[in-house]
Amino acid sequence: MSDTKTAPQTATAQLPQVTEPRNAGMPLDLNWVLSAQANTSAIERRAASLPARRSVKKAHQAAWLLKAVSCIDLTTLSGDDTERRVGRLCAKARQPIAADTLDALGMAGLTTGAVCVYHEMIPAAVTALRGTDIPVAAVSTGFPAGLSPLPLRIAEIEQSVAAGAHEIDIVISRRHVLSGNWQALYDEMAAFRAACGPAHIKAILATGELGSLRNVARASLVCMMAGADFIKTSTGKESVNATLPVTLVMLRAIRDYYDRTGLRVGYKPAGGISKAKDAITYLALIKEELGDRWLMPDLFRFGASSLLGDIERQLEHHLTGAYSAAYRHPTS
Repeated sequence: MSDTKTAPQTATAQLPQVTEPRNAGMPLDLNWVLSAQANTSAIERRAASLPARRSVKKAHQAAWLLKAVSCIDLTTLSGDDTERRVGRLCAKARQPIAADTLDALGMAGLTTGAVCVYHEMIPAAVTALRGTDIPVAAVSTGFPAGLSPLPLRIAEIEQSVAAGAHEIDIVISRRHVLSGNWQALYDEMAAFRAACGPAHIKAILATGELGSLRNVARASLVCMMAGADFIKTSTGKESVNATLPVTLVMLRAIRDYYDRTGLRVGYKPAGGISKAKDAITYLALIKEELGDRWLMPDLFRFGASSLLGDIERQLEHHLTGAYSAAYRHPTS
């Protein structure tokens, strides 16, 4: 056991979907962290087998896709974002699928899991979502590189929470992982968690920049020990974002953490998931590795924008037998 820091205090999550005891964190256990390994070839074989083994059709496919919609963090993170664009995105979050389609499927009232924006766009999102249970998520801590001074990153979190964000997606310092400085990563993550207060915190690992699946496993454990409510694959800005092998490693770290602590931590793949069939594959992997409880939006999210349009096309095809043009399903 390494030198320990005081872990964040226990609190109760108050996301609109489900109430779940928050991850209180724990002292950094370096023995546990350093024992984490990853058999890359076995992981890749397991991940490659999943799409071929898990194929659902017709009504079952429609049900899985509706579940996916409820777990989407509908996202816009562009330099040219405006209040009007965010307003349109929020309107789509409130009504993600055409009303007649949802009525036909018996799913009127379905919304996405959240809307994710930059700090400057929080007020616009809060205004546009007023009267709904859809939380506003904000990316923070010098997103996407995470290389601004630590006091500025902490201040950014505090300002985003004050502006009305219910969830904060932070980016870790990749150098701590690449240099094996697990205490520094733990201390940084614990500071971010404390700054979030009542807001949920999603720790973005930027897995495409961590060098190995073993580093992904160890970084996942450290962030959970420091109190992360979610662990997330990517910013969406890296050259390699969410993949099934990385997902398998992170899910097993979550399972290991739950087995040892009894605390459930959420998972969010982000970047590159744009097809409905890929969403079903991720959901099937979650079900197999963690079980049905993790298929709720308080414990699973897709970080996506274009995914919703393809899901809507697939649902329309389920009802009509014809595919509509993609331009008929804009996101914002």
